[in-house]
This record gives sequence, C-alpha cells and structure tokens, in this order.
Amino acid sequence: MSNVINKNAFFIKEHVGLFKAANNFDIYDPETNQLIMECREPNLGFFTKLLRFTDYKRMTPFDVQIRTPDGQRIVRIKRGISLFISEVVVTDQDDQVIGGFAQKFFSIGGKFDVQDKNNQTICQLEGKWTSWDFYFRNNGKEFAHVSKEWAGLGKEMFTSADNYVLQIAENVPENDDIRKLIIAAVMCIDMVLKE
Repeated sequence: MSNVINKNAFFIKEHVGLFKAANNFDIYDPETNQLIMECREPNLGFFTKLLRFTDYKRMTPFDVQIRTPDGQRIVRIKRGISLFISEVVVTDQDDQVIGGFAQKFFSIGGKFDVQDKNNQTICQLEGKWTSWDFYFRNNGKEFAHVSKEWAGLGKEMFTSADNYVLQIAENVPENDDIRKLIIAAVMCIDMVLKE
C-alpha cells in the first residue's frame, strides 16, 4: 500500500478540456507541488461517452481509478446508471470493497453518507448550496474539508475544469480506509453533485 494517503493536504486539479467525456484529475502534494496520484477513467464505453455530452451526464455510470504515478492502484470508484440518487462502491488496490457512498435524496447543496464495507455510516459529506465548501463530519467531529480553488476566468467560462483543496484532519489515523474513502469522495463531488 502506498503511503501517499497518509498526507493531510492534497491539491486536486481537473484536466482542462472543451469537449471531454472522461473525468481525469491529477493530485498533488501542495507542499512540494509533486504529482502523487492520478485519477483516470480508463474504461469509458462508447455510449457513455456520447451521453456525457447530453443532459443525461449526471446519470451515466463511471469507473474511476486513483493510482500513483508509477501505476499502483489506491482505490477504484464505481457507479452504475443513476436515475435519482447515486450509490457508489469504493474498492481498494485488490478490488476488495472498503466502503461506498449513499446520496441523500433531498439535500440542498449535496449530501452523502460515507459508509464502511458493512454499510455502516462513518461520516457524512455535507455541502453548502451557496459555495463549493464540503465537510466530512460525524456527530460534530470534522474529518476533512474540501474547497474549490478558482481556476481563472478563462477556464471557468469555457471549460468544465475544477481545482480542489482537500484538508484531512490530523486526528484521522494513518493507513485507515477512511482516508481512501475521503479521497474517493472528492471525485464524487465533481461527478455526481457538481457536473
């Protein structure tokens, strides 16, 4: 297992593209500006690609993989076709289920339950409808915070590229699956809630 998940700060940069179907992100260490993970959607089917350019984009399935630059898989994030709410499964480097996300049906700004492999809620991802701030919380305890970084006027107006900063709390244990679930959830914010 890679130690990159034990960092507490991540800068997530979406690839710029006017006509892009796949969701691709690079994840950097903000202290060193070093690329530490890559998020790719390598197995995108033809019909899914077509639907990504329509109003049905938020309903399309996805299969996203987060890997180190040398190809070591950290997590895989999968969702089938979504009609109303999303249920997302997250697996580890060995394709063993480590948890998932269950979207709340009526939530302003977006909300997920982050669940362990036994479907027990670990924390909730809660967003504000007035901004791009998202928090991972459980009973008042904050595990992580995600905020959107402004990409510049040209990128914001003419592309769908977004940049995020993820800050994981110091008290989240190292090598714990919750770290992988939090990193995976950032991809779901973009693909499920904000597209």
